[in-house]
Amino acid sequence: MAAKTLNAKNLEALGAPRLAELLIEISTGSAAHKQRLRLELAGSQSVAEVAREIRKRLISLQRAKTFIDWRKVKAAKKDLETQRVAILTKVAPEDPREAFDLMWQFLGLAESIFDRSDDGSGTLVAIFYQACADAGTLAKGADLGEDVLADKTFAALNDNDYGQYDPLIVEMAPALGRKGLERLKTLLMEVQNAPKRKPKDSEREIIGWGSSGPVYLDEIQGRRDESMTKIALQTIADLTGDVDAFIAQQPAKTRKVPKIAAEIATRLLSAGRAAEALSTLDAADSPRFGWPFEWEEARVEALEALERLDDAQDFRWACFETSLNHHHLRAYLRRLPDFDDIEAEEKAFAHVHRFADVHQALHFFIEWPALAEAAKLCVARHTDLDGDRYELLSPAAEVLSEKQPLAATLLLRAMIDFTLDYGRSSRYKHAARHYVECCGFATRITDYAGLPSHEEYVLALKKKHGKKSGFWSLIA
Repeated sequence: MAAKTLNAKNLEALGAPRLAELLIEISTGSAAHKQRLRLELAGSQSVAEVAREIRKRLISLQRAKTFIDWRKVKAAKKDLETQRVAILTKVAPEDPREAFDLMWQFLGLAESIFDRSDDGSGTLVAIFYQACADAGTLAKGADLGEDVLADKTFAALNDNDYGQYDPLIVEMAPALGRKGLERLKTLLMEVQNAPKRKPKDSEREIIGWGSSGPVYLDEIQGRRDESMTKIALQTIADLTGDVDAFIAQQPAKTRKVPKIAAEIATRLLSAGRAAEALSTLDAADSPRFGWPFEWEEARVEALEALERLDDAQDFRWACFETSLNHHHLRAYLRRLPDFDDIEAEEKAFAHVHRFADVHQALHFFIEWPALAEAAKLCVARHTDLDGDRYELLSPAAEVLSEKQPLAATLLLRAMIDFTLDYGRSSRYKHAARHYVECCGFATRITDYAGLPSHEEYVLALKKKHGKKSGFWSLIA
């Protein structure tokens, strides 16, 4: 007779006594399972008992000293999630204020947890980010008052060594309201404007050495606190729509950094101050390696807001010519009259074919996508291809392989040649795979466009690299 399906209905047939015995047996040796059972038992009595059980567990976690290495992160996450979810589902519906206090205590665990953990994956910090969101939701029902919430938020931000409170202001904003945000801004401004006391040398702790001498702990902490205050005030400025307050947090020199200028301009545009936005962008320092896309996009938006539509189009085209950014070209083509866009696209493709950096040109055609154009580029400029650019050439070859086998072959040959020419033995297995793929493509190529056929290429390869047995031994 087949065993019954494992589901709740069938388990009920075992009866409460047997189920209780099984739960005790299953939970033995598992702190997480035992904690879950304790919470369920407490919940059967009262919300106060649940809260007491959660608080007791939070205190235990706060005091724990065991190091949480990568093998224990999953268990730690499960334990923390159990407490967080219990606060939301078992306490909050009955007692919002108690639930908020528990969630705030939960957030206070962060420093203890991170002091004794190795969480390169970001798994644990994500839990505290979620707890920030939960605290913001619970705060609206806790009815603590805006000033109290502002003071608690301010205190938390000053204890943000691991970035666990990074989302807190945004999450608390609905509960803080305008009044609470202004209170928080005042507290932060007081810190920012307070005179900075430089400790005596005898009081300073050296934590390392740099090219210019010792690195002091107070300097690191000072820069961290200054950055925290600045970011917090910028966040409040955004939440309250105060563009000038956001700008005030940027020193005059920093405002000339293109990305910062773009951030300022975007906010000025949202406030209907397009002329100021354009002036801010045009005052930015010219970068060594080209303007960032954010700056270019903001400048286009500013020109359009000022109804300088022809100038905006000219700027889009100029940006495309310089960077081959397909976003600029698409935006440019969308604004052209019917049929003009076809001629403009042909002109753009011709420019891409002539572009100095063949890899940037290939990337454009693959992204557009214009695979026939990409194939023509590979054939015409195959000698310019750098086989070390496998992060571009390999996926491009895969995309082109179905309908453009010659172009795909030329990309694969470039990577094979680089690997063997420079003796990169660690890449031999990849080069061997590329070689086999070329063999497969050869059966589909009817015209090599004057380039060496597969057989000719293989003969030349064996003549030049025949002694590289580490590679040839991998060829099936």
